[in-house]
Amino acid sequence: MGLKRTIIIANGELDDLDAARAAIRPDDLLIAADGGLRWFRALGLTPHVVVGDLDSITEADHQALSEARVRVEQFPTRKDETDLELALRLACAEGAEDIVILGALGGRWDQTLANLLLLAHPVLRGVRTRLADGNQTIYLIQNQENIEGQPGDTVSLIPLSGDAHGVTTHGLEYPLSEGSLPFGATLGISNVLLGTTATVEVREGLVMCVVISGQESEVQETGVRS
Repeated sequence: MGLKRTIIIANGELDDLDAARAAIRPDDLLIAADGGLRWFRALGLTPHVVVGDLDSITEADHQALSEARVRVEQFPTRKDETDLELALRLACAEGAEDIVILGALGGRWDQTLANLLLLAHPVLRGVRTRLADGNQTIYLIQNQENIEGQPGDTVSLIPLSGDAHGVTTHGLEYPLSEGSLPFGATLGISNVLLGTTATVEVREGLVMCVVISGQESEVQETGVRS
């Protein structure tokens, strides 16, 4: 039996509807983070829950949600969390073990950066969580993680909480063995997946991993080297 999975769609950009549709399984719990409801409509789907201050929800939306018996969790406009953070907290309270977030990136850099950093939220500790955006998948590595994809996929490793130490990789074109990824440097950008899986171990620190699939990678001068 697989992990209990939740799909959250936020109110950012969602350019590849086909990829989003392919990511959703019949037994997933579907949560719209406020204006993420528009993407569920675009996909022809009805979420199980809508959560947020609902400032992006119209009266017609409210009526449709009521008729479809969709659970609505409304919060005050003046609140301390973004709608996406509220959706993540709700997913964890519902017992999610595997969360895929769609529509979390977009034109507002403050929201985009905050959404990326939500991956490090303490409530998600022990919960497999990743952002998906078309052919890109983003998640955090603390201790050890397996990377899955296809040969030639781009893999970038970006330290978040200061320098990352004791970084060891297997299955990437430019390996590290007990190496370091300096915070604020581009050493970990544009590595290449050699097979269908790779392993990254981090002894100290927190690393954001970005996997870009479906393309032949062009390794830059900043690629990880031994």
